[in-house]
Amino acid sequence: MDAALLLFAERGYDGTTVPMIADTAEVGAGTIYRYFESKEVLVNVLFQECVTRFIGSVSRNYPHAANIRAQFTHIFGGMVRFAKDDIHALHFIETHSGARYLDPKSRETFQQLMDFLHAFVHSGKEQGLIRPLPSDALIAIVFGAFTKMFTLIRAGKITETPELLSQIEESCWDAVRVHSD
Repeated sequence: MDAALLLFAERGYDGTTVPMIADTAEVGAGTIYRYFESKEVLVNVLFQECVTRFIGSVSRNYPHAANIRAQFTHIFGGMVRFAKDDIHALHFIETHSGARYLDPKSRETFQQLMDFLHAFVHSGKEQGLIRPLPSDALIAIVFGAFTKMFTLIRAGKITETPELLSQIEESCWDAVRVHSD
């Protein structure tokens, strides 16, 4: 699974073969086929596992009673924890979430994540604290900036520090919040 995740994240689905996964995992291709009937089954199992872990990271101990700003901080912190635990899984989710080969269970798992994020955005809009843009656009603004930041960190172009993460979180919040001028 780790070898498949690394290769799918770095090379994409079409650029990854089962023999490549087997070589990276230092096992025979037959071993992979013993557990997964095809590359498509493998990518779907892996996608579901990664998205489920991501959902857990952002929703664990979610502060339902807190204000929308505190909830945003919680979600952002969960995204940071997830990215630190497995940057390849973050990139894999980002690059594969709309893929043609995802099965209904994978799409349903991803929809659970989107439902959680949409509920947060909807609540913020109802309170007049989040911009009245389409929810998917607001999610893309934050998630896109976040994933790009961690791509730059992974590439060594910027250095991760608590101060940087705090400023990025504040910038993402500023991008989606209603500004009272």
